[in-house]
Amino acid sequence: MKKFFQNKKIITIFVIVVLVLSLLTVSVHARQRRSGPLFLQKVGNETMAIGSRLLNWPLSIISGGANSVHDIMQAESENDHLKKQVDDLAQTKARNASLESENAQLKKALKLKSSLTDYHLINGSVISRSPETWSDLLIIDKGSSSGVRKNMAVMSGGGVIGRIVEVDQTTAKVELLTTSDKQANRFAVQAKSSTGKMIHGVISATNGQLSFTQVNNNHKLKAGTKVYTSGMGGNSPQGLLIGHVSKTTKDSYGLSDVIQIKPAGEITSPSIVTVVQRKEAD
Repeated sequence: MKKFFQNKKIITIFVIVVLVLSLLTVSVHARQRRSGPLFLQKVGNETMAIGSRLLNWPLSIISGGANSVHDIMQAESENDHLKKQVDDLAQTKARNASLESENAQLKKALKLKSSLTDYHLINGSVISRSPETWSDLLIIDKGSSSGVRKNMAVMSGGGVIGRIVEVDQTTAKVELLTTSDKQANRFAVQAKSSTGKMIHGVISATNGQLSFTQVNNNHKLKAGTKVYTSGMGGNSPQGLLIGHVSKTTKDSYGLSDVIQIKPAGEITSPSIVTVVQRKEAD
């Protein structure tokens, strides 16, 4: 009896193994013949896919929003950096232009030392210029303590731009050639005509335009003729360049010549000036 039951267990195990193998064989064969998964498996796959999409959607929005915010902040930072570079470049260009202008004026001031050997030269800088009196006056950083005196000629850029009209201990006021003041002490000047005749007159200004007026004869002056100080008046020495004849026109009545002068000095924007002091005779 006991032996029968043992045989029965072996037979049962054998039958179960055969059934499992048969089911596996049928399952593999059926899967190979099917074009898709089973219905329940398909439902499960779709459910998992939908759940995954629903879960990923808010995460993708949050992630995309965070990336967008980061990109915007980075773009703003780069934009601010570029703006600062542009501002720095503009400031550098402006500073270089100012330095180049001052350098050019300094070079011209140094050249005067070899051409004006009969005069003392006092170099200074422009420290103030009021918009209300732009074409009339400016203030320099040299005064009586440096030897500056009233009526001394002032040059900048290689030509005369005005004369000293007021002196303090450490500063002085310069009246420009272009001043509209009718009572200004005008420079006495001279120029040589094409015939070799020396023509004398004074420099006057109308609306900022310099003219050679009160000419002592009717000799014509060609365009380009140099006009110098004659030394006949004040402390202005002879031979300082005022400018060049630009053209000769008639006055508003058509009766007399108006000789227009292009100034040789830097009147528009002087930064470095040279005060010319006449040397005293030994």
